[in-house]
Amino acid sequence: MSITKKHGRRVLEPNRDQAVIRVEVPDDAIAMEHPARLIWMLVQQLDLTKILLKSRSVEGSAGRPSISPAVKLSIWLYGISEGVGSAREIERLTRTDIAFRWINGGLSVSHHSLSAFRVAHGEVFDQLFTDVIATLLAKGLISLAAVAQDGTRVRASASPPSFRTEASLLKCREQAELHLKAVLAAAENPEYTRAQHAARIGRAREIQARVEAAIETVRELQKDRDPRYAAARASTTDADARTMKMGDSGFRPAFNVQFATAGDKMGGPRTIVGVRVTTNTTDMGSLNPMLDEIHARAGQLPSALVADAGHAKHADIAAAMSRGVDVIVPVPDDPRHTKGTRNNATAEIVAWRRRMQDPDAKDLLRWRASACELSNAHAKQRLGMRQFLVRGVAKVTCVVLLTALTANLLAHASALLG
Repeated sequence: MSITKKHGRRVLEPNRDQAVIRVEVPDDAIAMEHPARLIWMLVQQLDLTKILLKSRSVEGSAGRPSISPAVKLSIWLYGISEGVGSAREIERLTRTDIAFRWINGGLSVSHHSLSAFRVAHGEVFDQLFTDVIATLLAKGLISLAAVAQDGTRVRASASPPSFRTEASLLKCREQAELHLKAVLAAAENPEYTRAQHAARIGRAREIQARVEAAIETVRELQKDRDPRYAAARASTTDADARTMKMGDSGFRPAFNVQFATAGDKMGGPRTIVGVRVTTNTTDMGSLNPMLDEIHARAGQLPSALVADAGHAKHADIAAAMSRGVDVIVPVPDDPRHTKGTRNNATAEIVAWRRRMQDPDAKDLLRWRASACELSNAHAKQRLGMRQFLVRGVAKVTCVVLLTALTANLLAHASALLG
């Protein structure tokens, strides 16, 4: 700093040319109760051996060491807990935000490395999610007496104009092939470096692959399509995305994310025990796949599965009831769901309609909103799952698993660390 005189007053002014020597301990940068510390301690409880064994930095061989998977996973979980889902934004925060810098501990992690980590270990994330559920069940912290299921549409990384019919996609294929030939023909152009040539060829091949994926998708969609409707369309950006009706009644490219949430009717933490990402535009037929998902993770089926009327597919309800699950789904008011079935309904459907008249079934329906819809709202508003920045069901599932894992770890942090 320096002292100047202005209008007869002595004023302190900043002096940015003065060298300063500071002694800092990085561990003192954040408080002991900071959420970043909590995330780090929780990650230490997880088994990341499978990720570590994939590293090519083997002892006794050439090459630099790889960054600890615990650091990358902690960065992502903390970023998700702060509502940040962009690898580029997280890379920026690792240079400017004290909490991210504390997690890094002096390491430098690029957005390329973070992006690759997020989508390369889907099986490990899936196992970690299952392990946390198993631990919570073993400690008696969650119960599967009642599980609520709901689907939420999340914007895909694609735009409406990218959806094209097969005829339009075939023209795109011709253009993509011509573009690739032009790029390959310019391989000797001295205007570009070798790395730039490789990048241009890679981008041209990627465009071609996306167009081919869209053509394959649109042909599959057209097979079972009613000829009375318009021709099927697929996106050249993300062939797995589908145009869906969103919560605001608008139609946009999206994925259908299904969560199954366990919780107590009297309150307490909500725990996500099932995760599915589908391209189905409706929730019909999703009850039994979710039961399979829960059984695979928890080793048991829930006593009761609660969902809204959008899940009321008779075959699905009958199959779930035959597995011993109490299906709590309201009978739709829309006559299209019941037309022609009242007189020839199966015993399971008759029992389901009768069950929905019971007071305790109506109580469970009232509880459903506070369970699964709260999980959906938290995932979107607090954990940043408002739009996916990755493409394809497999990569989107990785993001959803990390989001669900973050929610469960934070909900039961004290019990898991106790």
